[in-house]
Amino acid sequence: MTAYPSWTPAPRPGIVPLHPLSYGTILGRSFTALRHNPRVLLGFALGAQMIAYIVLTVVVGGTALASFSRLDTVPEGSADYDAVLAGSIALTIVAGVVLGIASTALTVVVQGIVVADVAHGVVSERLTVGALWRRVRPAFWRLLGYTFLAVAAVTVVLGGLVAAVIALSSVALAAGIVLAVLLVLAAIPLTVWLTTKLFLVPAVLVLEGAGVFAGIARSWRLTRNRFWKTFGVWFVIQLSFSVLAQIISVPFSLIAGILPAIIAPTGAEEPGVIIGVLVTSGITQIVTLLIQSVALVVVASASTLVYIDARMRTEGLDHDLQSYVDQRQAGAGTADPYRWHVGREVAASWPSPSGAPGPGSPSGAPDPLASPQTWTAPGGNAPGSETQPRATDWTAPGGDAAR
Repeated sequence: MTAYPSWTPAPRPGIVPLHPLSYGTILGRSFTALRHNPRVLLGFALGAQMIAYIVLTVVVGGTALASFSRLDTVPEGSADYDAVLAGSIALTIVAGVVLGIASTALTVVVQGIVVADVAHGVVSERLTVGALWRRVRPAFWRLLGYTFLAVAAVTVVLGGLVAAVIALSSVALAAGIVLAVLLVLAAIPLTVWLTTKLFLVPAVLVLEGAGVFAGIARSWRLTRNRFWKTFGVWFVIQLSFSVLAQIISVPFSLIAGILPAIIAPTGAEEPGVIIGVLVTSGITQIVTLLIQSVALVVVASASTLVYIDARMRTEGLDHDLQSYVDQRQAGAGTADPYRWHVGREVAASWPSPSGAPGPGSPSGAPDPLASPQTWTAPGGNAPGSETQPRATDWTAPGGDAAR
């Protein structure tokens, strides 16, 4: 008599069910994904962003203060004054650009780690920051390149439009104003459209290992016929955090405005007034930065879930993920399920009755949609074998064979 493999508990559920997701599920789990791996998402992601923002503000502000303070030692209007002023401006700009690039790179790392963490959370895996970074590292330069490409494209387009408006305004002021208004009105739907169509690019770059332009094209295809669902998720998240930032910042701004009158009603500038205003402004800025950091994590989580939902609906990714979970529970080594059958059409990849891969399955690739009768558990026998145990031969753990 041949026994079945030892009993294993059912796999823990992931952060989302392994089937196509509803709009409410994507939106809700984007916010609650923070609880899946708080050490990574709350500890590393938020902590790294806060430190980057604070260092950027302090260093650039300190550089500007130190460089411009040299003007007090130079007579105004002299040749040295203009040279020192130009040098101070250049030094401040260089410091801002260098630290801005470093901050952007760190933000890209955080974004990639959030994508990887959510993707593993879907199959109920919780990794350390180091393991997630090893997953993100091959895609780091592509993520950074895509970020700078988007910034450069926006800068070039805006620069060209502003130059056109200025040139037209110099000839006909009224026409320039009308053109500026029309361009602003046209930029709103264009920005919304492009943001939605490119919403999945970070997830594609990290999870599929695609190049920058291939990732853009892939996001474009995956959002086809899902524009409004994708836009709705992005819009609600952005609106929620914008409203939250206003709710929190407005009271602090009011306090900072009336604090001098309370501390010094005579209008005298006292150290206590200055310190109070600085503390209030600092708290407001820190809280705003914290909200922005949480928003980045939530947006990256939403992007990943929308990507997973799109592939579930068009490529059968839910079957891939379920097959991966089953094989992992059985102790079999499995490859990355997000790299299986990329671009597959579900309707053309169902298995034949014999269990062979269907016409849409890549040659030689494991087809997770194949008939379950072809799978053999580790240590067991293939279904249909002569040594296959009878149903009455099952033995409960700690008990005797059934009679």
